[in-house]
Amino acid sequence: MLAFFEYLAASVMTLVSIWRAPAVRYGDAHRRSLWGGYAGFAAALWLSTGAVMDAVARIPVVDLDALLKHFASTSAILAALTYVATSYGKSSASVVPRHVAVSRWIARVAYKVGMVGVTVLTILFFTVVDRPTHSTDFVTDHAGELGAGIYMTVFYFFPLVTTAVCGYQWTRASRRAESTSMRLGLVLMAIAMWMGLIYVAARIAIIWAAIVAPLAPDTLDAGVTGTAIWMNALFLIVALGASIPTTQAAVARWRTWRALYQLYPLWRDLMDAFPGTSLYPPRSRLRECTRSFSTFDVRLDRWTQDIADVADKIRYVVPAELLFVAEEAVSAHPDPEPAAEAYWYKAGIEATAIREPSDRPLLPLQSKPFTDATAESAWLVRVRAAYSEITAAQARRLLTLAEGEAA
Repeated sequence: MLAFFEYLAASVMTLVSIWRAPAVRYGDAHRRSLWGGYAGFAAALWLSTGAVMDAVARIPVVDLDALLKHFASTSAILAALTYVATSYGKSSASVVPRHVAVSRWIARVAYKVGMVGVTVLTILFFTVVDRPTHSTDFVTDHAGELGAGIYMTVFYFFPLVTTAVCGYQWTRASRRAESTSMRLGLVLMAIAMWMGLIYVAARIAIIWAAIVAPLAPDTLDAGVTGTAIWMNALFLIVALGASIPTTQAAVARWRTWRALYQLYPLWRDLMDAFPGTSLYPPRSRLRECTRSFSTFDVRLDRWTQDIADVADKIRYVVPAELLFVAEEAVSAHPDPEPAAEAYWYKAGIEATAIREPSDRPLLPLQSKPFTDATAESAWLVRVRAAYSEITAAQARRLLTLAEGEAA
């Protein structure tokens, strides 16, 4: 059962850190520190799993997996402290609330103490911890040893402070959250931190109880296993709490990507027909929908602007009656207005090959009450749906009818 929770917690925390990975590209230290916390805890959790422990055990340093796990946890804790210290309260404020000032002071001091702590941990690990053979579970196998007890107490000092600070700050912040999703996420994060405080206190108690008075093997195993399951459960709560506030953002990102995917055929054909409109020539659909140099919403906004620029160019090459003829041709269409515009674009593409541009452009397409780029892209997706059903022959026939009407 414990092994299941270990792999589950490690996998979930890894997914969260991957989801947050784009923050590394930004210059915002606030978001980078949050990602660093997730990535560090994911690494520490993986170092608790049997498969990774067996792999690290091949390195000729006994219990190296435990030391690496404690290093990863310490780095994650320092990142979490940085995130909390920069999350609440404005740096420029003349009067900083006491709890914010204390959190910032702890975060500043934590890095210096952390460097000292890592150094002390390393020295203790290689000097006072008795490591004749590789441990299956570091706490269980070294129970009752004074050196190991001192080593683990030094390590647990950091999560003891961090869980208290984070739990207090996130509890306060949850009361002032602007949205239900943010409030729920902060409540879960706060619960996880208070659970972490209980976990650390319980682990320290088990370690020193075993030193003062040897515990029965069954009692020791039950305590260590129970607290380990408790720890993995709290990380699952952390992952859930971190994910809830981003649910709306994830849905918005998915909708934006889907709009890009659906809009691609129309955008590609227009960019091919009017080269130079876009910043770069269109690539394949897969390439365009997986580019990482800009966010999906930025690209969607650029595509809609590219299509608008082509619409202005089409006004110079199509007959004046084209839109009216298109509207008559699609009068029985289930979605006539986007269909008429789709015919207009398709005929405009065909016109570029057979008509000379006019000196006087037609009137622009009828303006629409778009409130933002999302609404405009939704309209263009409807246009693209009708556009995909129009053949080149139909567009040329419509163009001929429009020329006849104009004559």
